[in-house]
Amino acid sequence: MQFLRILRERIRNGEITDSVRIWQRPHVRVGGRYALAPGVVEVTSLSEISLADITPELARRSGFKGVVDLLKVAKHGAGRRVFLVKFRYLEPGQTKSKGGSQATHD
Repeated sequence: MQFLRILRERIRNGEITDSVRIWQRPHVRVGGRYALAPGVVEVTSLSEISLADITPELARRSGFKGVVDLLKVAKHGAGRRVFLVKFRYLEPGQTKSKGGSQATHD
C-alpha cells in the first residue's frame, strides 16, 4: 500500500489512520502489513463504501483538505469500487507478530 510522501509522517505519528481507495478489487487484506519505513502499516479494517460516504470529515481524517483533493489521488487505474481502509502504523520494534511474520508487500 503506497501513500503520498506528504502524508507519510502524519501516518507514522498516528494522525492519519484512514485511506480511501478506488480499485477494481481490494489490493490489501485485514491483518496485512505493508512497508512504510522504518516500520509498517497494518490494515485493521477494510470495507466497501459508496462515493456518497466520502464526507469532508473522512477526507480530513485521510489527510486531505477536502473531498475533491482526496478523489484526485484515490483512484488507481480503471477501478470503480470505493474502499475505506483503516490501519495503524507499527514502529520497527512492533512489527513482529506472535507468528513471527514480517511486513508483506502487495
